[in-house]
Amino acid sequence: MWFFIGLIVGVGLLALIFWLRNKQIAVKWYEWLVGIFGLGLLLFMIQNIIGSVREVEPVAAWQFLWLIGLPALILLGLAWWLPWRRYRKKG
Repeated sequence: MWFFIGLIVGVGLLALIFWLRNKQIAVKWYEWLVGIFGLGLLLFMIQNIIGSVREVEPVAAWQFLWLIGLPALILLGLAWWLPWRRYRKKG
């Protein structure tokens, strides 16, 4: 399963890079860092939810969903919003 998740993440990042170059959108280094950290948190959350559900611990799964998932979504949203705001001003 993790092979396919890694494959999907790799293809998605490659598509994102090609799309950004095609649209000529500049992404700063700290925006990449925020996005990578958010993606790492999201993958960590998925792994722990799957593990908790397999061990029949639904409370732990829900806690990971909101304790780790919410900051992951906030960071991913921030990594998307910062370049979008700069691109919108320019164009």
